[in-house]
Amino acid sequence: MTAARELFHRHPGNPILSAADWPYAVNTVFNPAAAFTGHETVLIARVESLTGISHLAVARSANGVDGWAIDGAPFLEAADGIEAETWGFEDPRAVWVDELDRWVITCTSYGPAGPAVYLATTTDFRTVERHGIVRQPEDKNAALLPERIDGKWILFHRPMTAFGGSRGEILVSRSADLHDWSAPERVLQPRRGAWWDSLRIGIGPPPVRTEHGWLIIYHGVKETVAGTLYRVGLALVDLDEPTRVLGRAAQWVLGPLAPYERQGDVPNTVFPCGVIHAPDSGEVRLYYGAADSSICLATAHIDELLAAITRF
Repeated sequence: MTAARELFHRHPGNPILSAADWPYAVNTVFNPAAAFTGHETVLIARVESLTGISHLAVARSANGVDGWAIDGAPFLEAADGIEAETWGFEDPRAVWVDELDRWVITCTSYGPAGPAVYLATTTDFRTVERHGIVRQPEDKNAALLPERIDGKWILFHRPMTAFGGSRGEILVSRSADLHDWSAPERVLQPRRGAWWDSLRIGIGPPPVRTEHGWLIIYHGVKETVAGTLYRVGLALVDLDEPTRVLGRAAQWVLGPLAPYERQGDVPNTVFPCGVIHAPDSGEVRLYYGAADSSICLATAHIDELLAAITRF
């Protein structure tokens, strides 16, 4: 029944990581960035401590499924004296950038002014270079394209302002230096009415480059009388102009069905932040947070995902 209604197939070992696996006491682990280094899969997990404040921590696996080695200390946590980091770091995304010869990490820095887009880089997921806030509050759900377009870096993000997307939209900004960014431009909006993604949407992992366009995996939220439902959807944008939407899937491709997705700190939530695409096999591995309480894995084939998108 599940296979018939969703394109992504859950790994039978889900959840693949939880708080019980951590080498120190934490509340939950969820919403991980994902990277493949050539010999191992690396997840940068959001880890909520017993204070309620989150930091980012690294887990490594040879096969990306089990046998995880988890670092004993945080990878990125709030620094003393920096107000914008007071309440920690959340929801990372990671992308390899050939031009910089390193991984670029976008995440949310949370402080009294609200959530902001934060940028960091690493070459080994053991040391991190902090570049700081690149989009001021209130802004989050940010992912970078791995290459420039017309000389500019492209950042997908969700500013919650009257100017930049008060309905919870996906927008892009452009930059020549990864520091100063242009005003947001519209890409994708929530659908009005009773749709599954009618309340707000946000970018999931960094977009996947295909011959047909950039594949956008996003989360969509619907408000119900019992609370919110977080599901996963697809869209396709032009390789040379990311504000040009080529198509969008009508149905969600992964939603909260399993008990570990329906029960937890934030019930009825699947929240994708990490993706690994194997071009040779076409497999797409989606790493996601389940109910803000654990980390899970689901897989699909790239051709099936692209076929689900209705072209405009």
